[in-house]
Amino acid sequence: MVYLRSIAFKAGTDRLDGFPFNVPFVHATKRVEFKSPVTFFVGENGSGKSTLLEAIAAGVGAAVVGGEDIDRDPSLEHARKLAKQMTFAWDLRTPRGFFLRAEDFFNFTKRLQAMHQELDAQEADYEQRMKGYGLMLAKGVVRGSRDALTKRYGKDLDANSHGEAFLKLFQARFTGDGLYLLDEPEAPLSPLRQLGLLSMMKEMAGKGAQFIIATHSPILMAFPGATILSFDQPKIKAVAYEDLEHVTLTKAFLNDPENYLRRL
Repeated sequence: MVYLRSIAFKAGTDRLDGFPFNVPFVHATKRVEFKSPVTFFVGENGSGKSTLLEAIAAGVGAAVVGGEDIDRDPSLEHARKLAKQMTFAWDLRTPRGFFLRAEDFFNFTKRLQAMHQELDAQEADYEQRMKGYGLMLAKGVVRGSRDALTKRYGKDLDANSHGEAFLKLFQARFTGDGLYLLDEPEAPLSPLRQLGLLSMMKEMAGKGAQFIIATHSPILMAFPGATILSFDQPKIKAVAYEDLEHVTLTKAFLNDPENYLRRL
């Protein structure tokens, strides 16, 4: 399913000064189309792939996993500025989905741990101050909240490896249909876990999910039928998987690592 069909930059956007308007793609690209349920943004650091993904998240009002509300997060001020200069074309507008940056995942695990600790402290306080039926009711509310958190996210995400916790979070938050904006989700994932994420994405795409993902991972980029948009030239353009430098360089290195290591 494709919900967000395209984004376009308003006339005059390329004449605005300062970041993010000085990123090359803003001057060279008028419109970006999303033609498949899975689209990857690829390119070197600084090419603007995360900048555009963040602006899309701000423009559609995406829910943020682990971070502050997208309308208040100071780290996304530039994204909000760029989003105001963009128009969004939908096949079907959806309120479902979320925006996730790899760094926000670690904040989320800390917040989840703090919520468990606060519930434990609240229950202990009730036991000291209350008795009888009132105490039973109060503890029941606390335990219900704790059980709901555990059912959705597991008892303790920090007790798992980063990769395991990351995939558990995806499993908990994916609803199938919806627009999912992911910025470098491979960061905490081993190659095996990246394959696990691919499997999950395939299942969710089959249920009507649309993904737009900024990534450096050749494993994720191999998703069947995905559109790959390169930011390595000023104008954003579609490229074939086998033509990506990420792919050709990785293959060449794995085929002859000693040759590359001798040149270091």
